[in-house]
Amino acid sequence: MLRNLAEQREPLVITQNGEAKAVLQDIASFEETQEALTLLKVLALGKLDVEAGRVKSVADVVARLRSKRKTD
Repeated sequence: MLRNLAEQREPLVITQNGEAKAVLQDIASFEETQEALTLLKVLALGKLDVEAGRVKSVADVVARLRSKRKTD
């Protein structure tokens, strides 16, 4: 069963009395899903920052990084 999960990369839905109760998937698919969810969360947080006006122009950021580089 585990070999088939890894090869097919299709989740296995486990049912009880005809109702879905759990999902079994290979670790590679699980990790990909977690990475995708993390990226979506970062994008959502970034969108909230933009909506709240917590942004800086690229020119300001570059200038700040250059000034930090000179002091290091």
